[in-house]
Amino acid sequence: MNLQFFCPRWGSEDLPYEVFFEKVKEAGYDGVEMALPLDEDERDEIVGLMKQFKLLLIGQHWECSLSATETYEPDYEKYLRNLAAVKPLFINSQSGKDFFAQAHNVQIIQLADRIARETGVKIVHETHRGKFSYAIGMMASYLKALPDLRLCADFSHWCVVSESLLEAPEQEAMLREVFPRVDHIHARVGFQQAPQVSEPKAPEFQEALDRHLAWWDSIVKMHIEQGKEYLTITPEVGPAPYMPQLPFVCEPLTNQWEANCFMMHLLRDHFA
Repeated sequence: MNLQFFCPRWGSEDLPYEVFFEKVKEAGYDGVEMALPLDEDERDEIVGLMKQFKLLLIGQHWECSLSATETYEPDYEKYLRNLAAVKPLFINSQSGKDFFAQAHNVQIIQLADRIARETGVKIVHETHRGKFSYAIGMMASYLKALPDLRLCADFSHWCVVSESLLEAPEQEAMLREVFPRVDHIHARVGFQQAPQVSEPKAPEFQEALDRHLAWWDSIVKMHIEQGKEYLTITPEVGPAPYMPQLPFVCEPLTNQWEANCFMMHLLRDHFA
């Protein structure tokens, strides 16, 4: 099975697209995970430039984080259809709200399913704080209500929400239910007090890294057993304020770009 690694645009927004894509290609990534502007001309120009560098695209939706209840679905559909129009490999969506009723969140995901059928572009839903999937303890009812639900695994969020490394028997049982639903991995290491360790190669975070590696091992193993052709992974160490900073001077403790490249090479070697 082929592992494909994608670079987040998040944290490199200051770079012109051409410079960013060239940097991504030289670093050895297979593609980019990113949102796209709603202006069609600007969107298509960015995608055309990406293709010149022979990079794949995972569309990323996160923009509805500020949408009010009454405007959520129209905004959600607008952003998803905008991404689907350029035919990415698939779309990874931060969907729903932690304060929406489950029935409302289910309707939102069913809307995504309809858009996926109409456009032919698969949509997966990221496990993420503030969204329908904000906590591992909430997932059982959603897996039951949505038998076709496909996920992007970013378990760092569940660690900080639960203040744990998901080692309780009930949490481990739910992880075993979630693993078969995962089609994409966000390889960021979280721990009990934050969604991101300050440095993934630091020895004080070895336990957290090992826990995440074990979860990703299980997902990779399932994909191999199912005969899948590929699995996509985005190392997603984030910039400040995700990245802890020195007080007063506000300097990040770690270089984000280097940390993501470290995660990519670590995982290439780990799964080799």
